[in-house]
Parts: sequence; structure tokens; C-alpha cells
Amino acid sequence: QVQLVESGGGLVQAGGSLTLSCAASGRTFSNSAMGWFRQTPGKEREFVAAIDWSATITYYADSVKGRFTISRDNAKNTVYLQMNSVKPEDTAVYYCAAGAISANMRSDRWPYWGQGTQVTVSS
Repeated sequence: QVQLVESGGGLVQAGGSLTLSCAASGRTFSNSAMGWFRQTPGKEREFVAAIDWSATITYYADSVKGRFTISRDNAKNTVYLQMNSVKPEDTAVYYCAAGAISANMRSDRWPYWGQGTQVTVSS
């Protein structure tokens, strides 16, 4: 079992940067793949980025590749999403997720979720 709490969301101007954090509790964090998803009203939750348990393999959605970076610190039980050059279309609620396989880009394949943190990008 893994419990997840996101933080770091807020209002940022287009072109700016923001770092999201996800603090995990539970004995299986260091063995879990971690992911970030986002959702806007009326749309399905979409994959943003994922990282494997050892932080050696990462995946990114095409829409954020080159702008966002996912990382993790297993000693701190924390996963991060560094968001650079943000755009208004990045506005969404961002969710942290934990699961077994980092290559899963379908939200229904991730069993553990945080409560979400709002990111708003102003133009």
C-alpha cells in the first residue's frame, strides 16, 4: 500500500517554471514505478510522465517532452515533476500515481493515486 500527497501547484505565467512534489508513505515506494497524470474538466486523465523504481528509465508524453522532467529520491520517498516553459494548455489538476510498471500510460493501470494539485498557467 502506498499513500501519496502532492504539493507545489499554483499559478504561474506562461514561459515560467514550477516544481511539483509527491510525498509517498508506505513500505513499497522504493519498489514502485511513479507517474504524473493531469486532468482538465470534462476530459479523461492523461499521462504526463513516469519513472521506474530505480530512476533509470523515464517516459514522457509528447506534449511535455523537452519541457518537463520527472525525478525521484527514494531516500526521501518523493517524486518530482519539474515543469519548464509552461504553456496555458498545461493548466490542469496534476495527480501523482504509484504502480508496478512505469511504461503504463493508461491511468486505469495505476492502482494508487494522490488527491491532486492544481496548476494554472496564465497567458
